[in-house]
Amino acid sequence: MKFKKEDGKLYLVDTTLRDGEQTAGVVFANSEKIRIAKMLDEIGVHQLEVGIPTMGGDEKETIAKIAKLGLNASIMAWNRAVVNDVKESLECGVDAVAISISTSDIHIEHKLRTSRQWVLDHMTSAVEFAKKDGVYVSVNAEDASRTDMDFLIEFARCAKQAGADRLRFCDTVGILDPFKTYDIIKKIKEAIDIDIEMHTHNDFGMATANALAGFKAGANFIGVTVNGLGERAGNAALEEVVMALKHVYKYDINIDTKRFREISEYVSTASGRQLPSWKAIVGTNVFAHESGIHVDGALKDPHTYEIFDPDEVGLERQIVIGKHSGTAALINKFKEYGRVLPEEEAKELLPYVRSLSIQLKRPLFDKELIYLYEEHISKIKAI
Repeated sequence: MKFKKEDGKLYLVDTTLRDGEQTAGVVFANSEKIRIAKMLDEIGVHQLEVGIPTMGGDEKETIAKIAKLGLNASIMAWNRAVVNDVKESLECGVDAVAISISTSDIHIEHKLRTSRQWVLDHMTSAVEFAKKDGVYVSVNAEDASRTDMDFLIEFARCAKQAGADRLRFCDTVGILDPFKTYDIIKKIKEAIDIDIEMHTHNDFGMATANALAGFKAGANFIGVTVNGLGERAGNAALEEVVMALKHVYKYDINIDTKRFREISEYVSTASGRQLPSWKAIVGTNVFAHESGIHVDGALKDPHTYEIFDPDEVGLERQIVIGKHSGTAALINKFKEYGRVLPEEEAKELLPYVRSLSIQLKRPLFDKELIYLYEEHISKIKAI
């Protein structure tokens, strides 16, 4: 499916299958790559960056299979600014290509060992070659966040003149903060009329914030990965970006968020990377309450401590019984068992609950709570 952009719309570009798989030690099986592509397409992601065809072998074969699936999402392949790389991508039948080259002086001098003009020339020739085939082209400014601003604008202008459809702004080493990100993207947009994609890394824990700052400054594409998977500390997380857009900025991009937990679990298993219980948006602890004050509030009105309903991301609310629990949590927990626990009994039971939780260094299982009640409270009632 050929990618068609609508003015004024924000698009998600998921690179789980490219940058996500570049996480050190991560390898997706061919069938897993295909399944992940299908899942992302089903929830409404606009463009999928699915791999690097010039690697050949299984990688190129799987990219070609994904391109032939007839998905609604645009299918993009990643390339160096090398004409032969682009040829490999076109052979796969993708409708979009990303052409990537370093733009910072530290990369140009120490990695490429060449000049700024060489970068412009190679980028231009690769873009012009790709556009002859009519595909959508994203030009990736690698290490854009450490690139001289005048040269970055010149690079973007040359890319547009060569026919590029957008500029991917890469905070390759995650060095930006949201304030600086906003200023940079705003300057680029004021200097040249070109679509901008935010591609942010999480080295300082600000990937999602920086991606959103770019959006506020005028970027209309955001690059993401499931669970924030990616090189080193990872990328902006799909689930975080979408839910922040929806609930912080009141901007709904029509993604089926109810499948977020399912997709996060699948990618976690496929990548061999544990999904932490405290992971923002999709971690099980996001809707787990133990503190007495929090539980009391959440039971009276969940929105006192939950900004959105758990089923919106495929999770369920949990009331955890442990050291910090209060009587309201105990009474509610017994209701789950179909039993009425009077408030006086809850007050009597609470010290035993806290003592055992400290001893075990964890919350209590349901059976442990019932044993405590039978051992300490029901005996007292029987006397």
